[in-house]
Parts: sequence; structure tokens; C-alpha cells
Amino acid sequence: MSMDWIASVAEQKIREAIQNGEFDRLPGAGKPLRLDDDSGVPEHLRAGYRLLKNAGMIPEELQLRKEMLTLEDLLACCRDEREKTKLRGELAVKKLRYQTLMAGRGWTATAAYWQYEPKIREKLLDAKPQHPHDRSAEAPNASAETGAETERHK
Repeated sequence: MSMDWIASVAEQKIREAIQNGEFDRLPGAGKPLRLDDDSGVPEHLRAGYRLLKNAGMIPEELQLRKEMLTLEDLLACCRDEREKTKLRGELAVKKLRYQTLMAGRGWTATAAYWQYEPKIREKLLDAKPQHPHDRSAEAPNASAETGAETERHK
């Protein structure tokens, strides 16, 4: 079978359905389609990304960012110093893993990373309520101070 023959049969079936009014009352009729913008994903990776997205999977770096934001929120609300120390340690580990992932993928070596990373961080931090004692204004990288605090509390 040739692809042209299959395409022509499909076109004929679509024309018949239009003539019979089978598309007249479909949900969303007259509204623009919501298409995923995958233009930033290399063409050879799009099918895999779509498959993972449809399965509810997200890249590890996004999962880490979500976990880091959650830990920062918990730190902002926490009153128990022991619990705060534990949360800071967990946050430092997540930040270090995030930093390692970014460097390992070569993203930190690109001009685009340095151009957009502060803007993305700012958007993420602006999206959640700020607490006066919240340390989330720091970069997502594991800072020397955070690392030192972790070492002190081990």
C-alpha cells in the first residue's frame, strides 16, 4: 500500500464527515486548539518528552526545584530549631544535586543559562509568599554558608 492511497482515503472520509455534519457539534468547536509548544525541544527528543509528559513525569531538575521550594516554605513556617536544622540540611542536599545536574548537562556553560536563570529564579520566588526570615532569596546553588551550616549540624 502506498502512503498516497492511505492519505487519499483519509481525506475522502474527512470530507464525507464534514458533509454529514459529524464535526458540527464537537466539544471546543470554534475555539483555538491548545497545542503544546515544544519548539524549544530538539525534534529528535519531542516524542520522548511528550510521552513522559503524558505519563505525568517531569525532569529531575524540575522535581528538585519543586522540592526545594517546598523545603523553603517549610523553613519559613518552622519554629523548632532542630527541625529547621534538619530542613536546611535537606535543602542543601537538594541544591547541591540541582547544581550538579545543571553543570553535568552543560547548561551552566551556555550564555542562555546565565541570561535566563536569574529571571526564572525570580519568577519562582515571586510566585510564593515571602517570609521575613525566609532564605529563599538565595540562588538555588548550594552556597558556602548553607554548606557550612550543614557541616556544623551533622
